[in-house]
Amino acid sequence: QVHLVESGGGLVQPGGSLRLSCEVSGLDYHGLGWFRQAPGKEREGVACISTNEANTYYEESVKGRFTISRDTAKNTVYLQMNNLKPEDTAVYYCATENQYIQFCAIVDGPYDTWGQGTQVTVSS
Repeated sequence: QVHLVESGGGLVQPGGSLRLSCEVSGLDYHGLGWFRQAPGKEREGVACISTNEANTYYEESVKGRFTISRDTAKNTVYLQMNNLKPEDTAVYYCATENQYIQFCAIVDGPYDTWGQGTQVTVSS
């Protein structure tokens, strides 16, 4: 059974940084995406990474500020978030495509398993 556990959320001031982690169990090969949902808004894709790490993709508003990476030994994917802005406030979810993928996409459809979410609040 595939299981995802997110961690690393919290309260941070504008301009600050957080690193989210998504630990994957029960699955060796997968693509992974990070998504977020702010109150009253639709869920949106933030970033994704392919199985072999050769392909990553970012939503336009986070380019240059967020970095997605993978630690294969720990079966964990990270989202490093720098220069955070109040509009980044949301619940962040990780999700896996439960197969080997060469190219990822930040749309809901391909993703099979979702984590429980972690709250990120950017406020002074």
